[in-house]
Amino acid sequence: MRRTGPTNIWLRLLASRLIKYSNIYKCKVWRRIATDLLKPSRQRVAVNLSLIERSTAGGLTVIVPGSVLGSGQLSKPVKIAAYRFSATAKRKIIEAGGQALTLDELLEQNPKGKGVIILR
Repeated sequence: MRRTGPTNIWLRLLASRLIKYSNIYKCKVWRRIATDLLKPSRQRVAVNLSLIERSTAGGLTVIVPGSVLGSGQLSKPVKIAAYRFSATAKRKIIEAGGQALTLDELLEQNPKGKGVIILR
């Protein structure tokens, strides 16, 4: 059986853009996120807000190479970048004073990937 990768063209374009920025800025973070995004959908990461609450301090930038789900509470202002957010997760992040960014937006704000944490 031949592995073909994701068929979602937007996901493939995002992964190629992440690899491009990884090569330009010599930053391994973007390549790691691209390889995680190119995994089969069953192996892609789904992180709840409760895990983000437990494992981060306020004011950090967290990258989730998958989905952020709304289970749990968030009491700290955290900037979270992910491929996809559930509606409740986005609402809870904004209510806590944080930001919910797409990976493209974070890539434009921080092309060198400094000061980010990858949650898997």
